[in-house]
Amino acid sequence: MIAVVSELIDGFGTALEPKYLLYCALGVLLGTAVGVLPGIGPALTIALLLPVTASVEPTGAFIMFAGIYYGGMYGGSTTSILLNTPGEAASVVTSLEGFQMAKRGRGGPALATAALGSFVAGTIATVLLTFVGPGASGVVKLFQPADYFALMVLAFTSVGALVGRSALRGLISLALGLFVGLIGLDEVNGKSRYVFGQLHLQGGIGVVLLAVGLFAVGETLYVAAHHATDTDEIVPVRGKLWLSRSDFQRSWKPWLRGTALGFPMGMLPAGGAEVPTFLSYGIEKKLSKHKEEFGHGAIEGVAGPEAANNAAFGGVLVPLLTLGLPTSATAAIMLTAMQQYRIQPGPDVFTKQAPLLYALIASMYIGNVLLVVLNLPLVRLWVKLLEVPKPLLYSAILVFASLGVFSAARSTYDLYLMVGIGVLGYVMRAVDIPVAPMIVGLILGPTMEAQLSRALSISRGDPSVLVTRPASVVILSLAVLAIAAPHVPRLVRVLRGQAAGERLVLGEADAD
Repeated sequence: MIAVVSELIDGFGTALEPKYLLYCALGVLLGTAVGVLPGIGPALTIALLLPVTASVEPTGAFIMFAGIYYGGMYGGSTTSILLNTPGEAASVVTSLEGFQMAKRGRGGPALATAALGSFVAGTIATVLLTFVGPGASGVVKLFQPADYFALMVLAFTSVGALVGRSALRGLISLALGLFVGLIGLDEVNGKSRYVFGQLHLQGGIGVVLLAVGLFAVGETLYVAAHHATDTDEIVPVRGKLWLSRSDFQRSWKPWLRGTALGFPMGMLPAGGAEVPTFLSYGIEKKLSKHKEEFGHGAIEGVAGPEAANNAAFGGVLVPLLTLGLPTSATAAIMLTAMQQYRIQPGPDVFTKQAPLLYALIASMYIGNVLLVVLNLPLVRLWVKLLEVPKPLLYSAILVFASLGVFSAARSTYDLYLMVGIGVLGYVMRAVDIPVAPMIVGLILGPTMEAQLSRALSISRGDPSVLVTRPASVVILSLAVLAIAAPHVPRLVRVLRGQAAGERLVLGEADAD
């Protein structure tokens, strides 16, 4: 622990340098802006910036990327509260109570509890990351290839089953990502696969190209086809932009409970912030002394989910850094950024990359302060962003997306491929298939294949090695549970209905 504190102090020495403070502030501002604007998230923003930041040193780039990530989580709350249109998927729950508060003239307290909850949760999660991350590295060193393979299976099943409205749609998206990941040269034997005679596909399809096509082009096509002429009514911020004593008393416990949910669930392969935000809302609704306000603007329904949302980011970084396992689309893009800078996540990353990682963690402490200092006073400026006409906004996104993809490889072929992927993204959006599992499938598919090859090589071709190690058995059991979990509530309802029917029949028999 003393060594960790010493490294963190050195990290603060780096993060407090003027140029890194500037990167941190820039990341937070960009993240908040993309969180506010519907359809533009941190994953797309970081993907577009990767070619631009290729010449930026790794420490500055990752401090900015991290700021974009957790700034985007905070920014999504603004549109959820004032527009009832979540800028980020993890902010969907916030809109349930936040928009109702805004309609009642309490948009200021809703935004304030979101900002302060983000600060509290983000700070606590960063403290946990500081000490849990190095400890987790020690555990990961015990993993064998079979365990890594099982972990990838768990990641695929949980992301596919728990992201989106149905397990089937999530698994379809995952299967598409796995297929795209197979395109190019086989990492094991060097043979070409699914290139269809196209030399341009020998190197495979990059994560950045896929992300830009799905998020930028796909979203633009969807908006143009369905919402180009929509006009959204923005609820103005009225009254004080702060919490009363009563609001604070009703908020601080949900902040802590949301943090307790968000951080550990962010570490799971299902990852991300969507699941903990929904769980937080359900818990607050059950524990609140003001149940009658839920659905009409209960502040607990904003405080808890927003805390869970921001705490999840710290949790996401643990498997990303120690295992190279991204649990969300944005984490997958950040993993790509690490590979671009030749930084290999794994058990030794906190030793080999200590200066960079502890500077990154120190910047997160600073960034959480900047979120409150910069964003609450500027909330009316963020609201102005919502007034940008959609045709102008999405036209600009297409221009930047095209420039970013072309500048990465100077290839017009990549531009055609981006458009093709964008059409696929539009179709997926139209039929309600989530795109995040596809990104995760693309980046983890080759890794899973490589770990399977190593495991079979060690066991001389014996496949039982995949199910005989204790760690593998436990992880694969969790994968089965992840598939079954979405069906448990329906099964319980069916069993209860059958039990009620049996009691009714027995009661009629006794009456006879």
